[in-house]
Amino acid sequence: MTDQLTPPKPTEDELSRVAKAKSEIMAGGAVTENLTEDELAGGWRGALSMLGIAALFAWLGFANFWIFVFVVGVVISIFLHELGHYLTARWTGMKVTQFFLFFGPRLWSFRRGETEYGVRAVPLGAFVRIIGMNRMDEVEPGDEARTYRQKSFPRRLLVISAGSIMHMLIAIVLLFGVYAIAGEESFSDGARVSQLSAGGPADGAGVLPGDIVVAVDGAAIDSPAELGEVIRTNQPDDSVVLGVLRNGELVALTLTLGVNDNGDALAGISSGSVFDTIDHSIPAAAGNAVTDIFPFAWESTKGVVKVLNPVNIISHVTGDNEDLSSRPTTLYGVAQVSDDVGESSGWAGMILLLAVLNVFVGVFNMFPLLPLDGGHAAIAVYERVREAGRGSKQRYFADVERLMPFAMGVVTVLVMLMFAGLYLDISQPL
Repeated sequence: MTDQLTPPKPTEDELSRVAKAKSEIMAGGAVTENLTEDELAGGWRGALSMLGIAALFAWLGFANFWIFVFVVGVVISIFLHELGHYLTARWTGMKVTQFFLFFGPRLWSFRRGETEYGVRAVPLGAFVRIIGMNRMDEVEPGDEARTYRQKSFPRRLLVISAGSIMHMLIAIVLLFGVYAIAGEESFSDGARVSQLSAGGPADGAGVLPGDIVVAVDGAAIDSPAELGEVIRTNQPDDSVVLGVLRNGELVALTLTLGVNDNGDALAGISSGSVFDTIDHSIPAAAGNAVTDIFPFAWESTKGVVKVLNPVNIISHVTGDNEDLSSRPTTLYGVAQVSDDVGESSGWAGMILLLAVLNVFVGVFNMFPLLPLDGGHAAIAVYERVREAGRGSKQRYFADVERLMPFAMGVVTVLVMLMFAGLYLDISQPL
């Protein structure tokens, strides 16, 4: 770490490709500006690129409507995330030079004022370029006062957190829409039968799709997971009595358990959670939309911790781990699930899925890991603590170059997570 009022300019060596890559990792996006109108991506090539993107969306809409809805929702969420950074940066006096959807080579761009707006080729996110994110970022002397690094702690924290705040606002709006129009679905005890193994024990005993299993041998069943656990406590060929709700009436069905490939007892039932729909007034829908963010965020936090564990990533790829709660996945995998959600639950299910996804992304993005926004927030907090220790009389600038090994480790895990998730999504669809 180093202590100074104005960060030193990079040396000539720091202007190399390696230094540029480091700067882009630490800044969370491109650091190369287009200085003239001639360098903007436009003309017939830009128009052709945009037509190509529009054609892809149109094709997706015809090929699979619900995946199209999901992809459009994700793109809008990504755009609004960056809009949060952009608006707060402009409002706090920072200089924003780029606002791009996607990464990679420019496909199309234009300039308004001091900012270049556009679309790039690789659909893996988006970025807003705010000058002077750290001491590695070279800035013209006249612009130093408008850099991110020179603004006050509250302004830096607001700007870097604005993307995740936007995700939470999106989720609240989506939840409110679902609750106000379709009602709120809450978990109920039991396990709803979704599918039966043909000729299996449950099929032979008269269990029907749509039945709700509420008890096994008199022991209450709270969830699908508990149903599986209780069944496996028995031995193959044991007889059990299922308490089943069918059309509001309790039915007792006796079945003889079979055996699965692992030698455990098998009922031959695929089941899901049971939901009750609660109708809300407009004020109640608004209140629940806000309060439900907190349990969603807590579950997302636990999920991020599990998924980021390299041991879990490797164990899923090798087939030693079948716990879906810790399995890495990608937007490709979630898009596949979105088709099933749309077909079974319609718009309400799709909007709820997008709301939960926004909460997850908002939480994940604020984990204190570079190059995520949470890493920059952690640096801002660290700098503020160091300043407070000196009576706040002198600004403290963290030497982020020392964090490069840590940031590269995070990038490595994220890349491993992406490829592992893609492999699993293709080879073992959710």
